[in-house]
Amino acid sequence: MLTISRLAAPEPTFRELFTPKLVTVLREGYGWPKLRAGALAGLTVAIVALPLSMAIAVASGTTPDRGLITAVVAGFVISALGGSQFQIGGPAGAFIVLVAATIERHGIDGMLLATGMAGVFLLVIGFLRLGTYIKYIPYSVTVGFTAGIAVIILASQLKDLFGLRLAGPEPGPIVPKLLALGAALPTANPAAVGVALLTLGVIAGLKRLRPTWPAMLVAAAVAAVATWLLDLPVETIASRFGGIPRTLPAPALPPLDLDKALAVLPDAVSFALLGAIESLLSAVVADGMTGRRHRSNCELVAQGVANIASSLFGGLPATGTIARTATNVRAGARGPVAGMLHALSILLFMLLAAPLAGYIPLPALAAILVFVAWNMAERHAFATLLRSSKGAALVLLATFLLTVFRDLTEGIVVGFAISAVLFIDRMAGAITIEGHAPLVPEDRADDADGDRRPYDPALATDPDIVIYRIAGAFFFGAASTVSAVLDRITGGYKAFILDLSAVPFLDATAANTIAGLGQRAARHGVLLLITGVTPRIRYTLLTHGLRAPHVRYKRTVEEAVRAARAAMAGAAGSAQSPTASTP
Repeated sequence: MLTISRLAAPEPTFRELFTPKLVTVLREGYGWPKLRAGALAGLTVAIVALPLSMAIAVASGTTPDRGLITAVVAGFVISALGGSQFQIGGPAGAFIVLVAATIERHGIDGMLLATGMAGVFLLVIGFLRLGTYIKYIPYSVTVGFTAGIAVIILASQLKDLFGLRLAGPEPGPIVPKLLALGAALPTANPAAVGVALLTLGVIAGLKRLRPTWPAMLVAAAVAAVATWLLDLPVETIASRFGGIPRTLPAPALPPLDLDKALAVLPDAVSFALLGAIESLLSAVVADGMTGRRHRSNCELVAQGVANIASSLFGGLPATGTIARTATNVRAGARGPVAGMLHALSILLFMLLAAPLAGYIPLPALAAILVFVAWNMAERHAFATLLRSSKGAALVLLATFLLTVFRDLTEGIVVGFAISAVLFIDRMAGAITIEGHAPLVPEDRADDADGDRRPYDPALATDPDIVIYRIAGAFFFGAASTVSAVLDRITGGYKAFILDLSAVPFLDATAANTIAGLGQRAARHGVLLLITGVTPRIRYTLLTHGLRAPHVRYKRTVEEAVRAARAAMAGAAGSAQSPTASTP
């Protein structure tokens, strides 16, 4: 059992668990400066979301206006009712595969019914407080299915990217799809390829030279202008879909039929499962960027209401989106109002400027999604997990390959099952029996060489040094609990000592949690020292980037305390030295 020193907190009430963050923020006071910052952040996110929402809808096998409807309706509800101050909701690239397959099997009505049912499932999950258990999805599984989705999105965009003409419908499974696309290569349209390369070039150039500019919107606009001026023979939104409506449709219930509901039930479960995972991952990312804490079950309830509302207006499944949420935070958002204004900004675009979107060429939208897929793939995390351990690599590859060649839900389930089996095996191997005499209260548990002496509370007397001891197996199931404590302790201290002498096992998710702690400590100028690690645990931590000069490793807590005091004394001496203050 993993334990971590902390003060006991009272059990939160139902009202505390499910009060939207919007209410909390308004209670704290929301004056003009915060409203202005929220308006600027909302507009910034809307500019990013506009082309992305249309591209996701087109890639999902439906019309671009459904993507905008989802961003408006679901995006507003998620921000207004959600448990995160910074979450931006809308259509997500991760849903492209599932939505396209659902539409192919059951039509648009089936997709809308599955979206509404997924909303109901998310409401139940949230109110039953099951959102807490999403943390049991291992990091290797998350990276594996995310990378798999990225590969499928990339494959789905090759037809429009090259302007290919297929003899029949485009196959859904990836192997037949690639074979059909390969056979159609002689029909490639040079103009479409040129527009796609222009779009990718503009996005990459702006990301490098002007990172604060809305690269995707600028690239779509440049591609549209170039297509119009040169009269290029490429498909546009207007030529394929007839333009975008300038109003929201009236809400209507999707056709309700028991047989249809049973047919789309697996798709609805997949929508709900993926939506829950994506939204809570996005909220965790926002927490890490801001130091705030989201309410996971309240967030799932908001996701449920948003998906029901999206289905009523003819939209797509919705969830929290990591890229847009991160953009919202970087743009200076001060609460959920920014997300609500982002949705209203997209609605204003539909009312006033929807005809302009008809000029956007489809190869440009395909190029935007290729760029999104490239960023989704998490290449660095994928490579790190492959090197981390054989178990992490096995889980990663199994999830990735099953997602690409079989099914997303199957990939998640199998990846989780393998992780559970490996964890049980490792825990069994970590059990040891010592033949020493029993300890009495006066004894101090200590090895003969003193290498892994446990944390002594008497050492925690320096107000500038905080010492935490983790005892037990530190793995993906405990990472969220530990993170909730560790992410609040970098402020107000000059040195932080993490004692892992009683940790027999540490997996990739736990290492990633400690890596996040190391990054926060570095940003705050806090010295991080880790003590008592075994060679295997140290190798795992080093693999995840926990190395000098940001992190120091010591054998015992006593050595770490001495090193921390020496470092603080050296820093103080440098600050007081006349030479140090000379320009």
